[in-house]
Amino acid sequence: MQVRPFKAFRFDAGIVGDAGDCIAPPYDVISDAQQEQLYKKSEYNIVRIINGKTSACDNGENNQYTRATQYLRTWIERGALRQDTAETIYAYVQDFEWAAARFQRLSFIALAKLEEFGNVVKPHERILSKPLADRLNLKRATAADFGLVFMLYEDQEKIADEIIKRAARAEPLIDFVDEQNVQHRLFAIAGAEDVERIAGMMGTKSCVIADGHHRYTTGLSYAAESQNPQAGYQMLAFANTCQKGLIVLSTHRLVGNLEDFSFAKLLADLRENFEVGEFKFDSTQAKTDAREKMLARMKAHYSDGKNAFGIYGADGAFHIAVLKDQSAIDSIVPQMSPAWRSLDVSVLHKLILEELLGIDQAKLTANENVQYVKDTPNAIDDSIAQVDAGHKQAAFFMNPVKMEQLMKVTEAGERMPQKSTYFYPKVYTGLTIHKL
Repeated sequence: MQVRPFKAFRFDAGIVGDAGDCIAPPYDVISDAQQEQLYKKSEYNIVRIINGKTSACDNGENNQYTRATQYLRTWIERGALRQDTAETIYAYVQDFEWAAARFQRLSFIALAKLEEFGNVVKPHERILSKPLADRLNLKRATAADFGLVFMLYEDQEKIADEIIKRAARAEPLIDFVDEQNVQHRLFAIAGAEDVERIAGMMGTKSCVIADGHHRYTTGLSYAAESQNPQAGYQMLAFANTCQKGLIVLSTHRLVGNLEDFSFAKLLADLRENFEVGEFKFDSTQAKTDAREKMLARMKAHYSDGKNAFGIYGADGAFHIAVLKDQSAIDSIVPQMSPAWRSLDVSVLHKLILEELLGIDQAKLTANENVQYVKDTPNAIDDSIAQVDAGHKQAAFFMNPVKMEQLMKVTEAGERMPQKSTYFYPKVYTGLTIHKL
């Protein structure tokens, strides 16, 4: 993949104060409550551009996209955003803790020549229509890249990793800790030799999109329609799969808005293809214990290579469904590779959501009946609360996709169902901005 350095726009601490107060998570994980918090954090927080507030009075001339354009213009005029003077590749280092262990993930940010999906750039999951339209509208209005597409490549020699580690000995361009206690640091790689080594190494690599499918697809669409030569390059973050800091977590599913839904019928129907276990409870403490038993059983089946899901429907018990025979999904999607058919998320979507609940691909793409919940520390408890309150009809708890499964599916030229993976931690928005 062709990559090159660029002169990023970055927040100037001399104007904005703590530049870390101006950075935000990716647009698609920002809740309404967090949006409000980010607005209050700084008048220059990037949330105003990537996920701005909407109003009932919005129209074609005044909306979140036109306001995003005005914020960008004003911040540059005030000097809150300044463009670097040197062509740079940016080293992005994230230090974090997960499951009582410390990790460090290394990546670098550069411009990359946009390639149609194929041998050079491989998507790994399907996308949704609504966020794709939203990101395209934002790019049309601002002609800029704010959020990072997170790309994976493989390099056993770890050429870029060693350059990143060396760059990280210098003073960081920005250093902040987010609400999940993840430390984000940005460093400059401006030396011609280091830039050339990274570009040379990447020139022979193909990449898998780990996160940011909508943003990458937006880049392709915008480049085609704008005919702007500069739009042929997009700001991406690249991480080597040959490092310990690459953590993949689950994305759970909440189901709702289904007519004539019966949780008891769902459990009965499941028994045709699944072994269904039950963990009953009759008190708050027993509920906690049952929840933990379900999660422990899921983890055990995950280690054994079995397809298993935790299920909750507010019926006084947690449940676990374990696929009896792989042939059940093989017969439904024989055209897909064995790697795709082995995924928990494929089994869930095909045998349960589609076959038993009638949520087909069109409904999934339209995002009508399924809410995707990333496996943050409170995700499972929050999902249970949604079902208990009657806001959702059932929760399906997932084990994470294994890295080797992801690579095999992309090598087969296939895409997983949407929201199959959650790479932790997220790459944040606002560290660097690429203005066309």
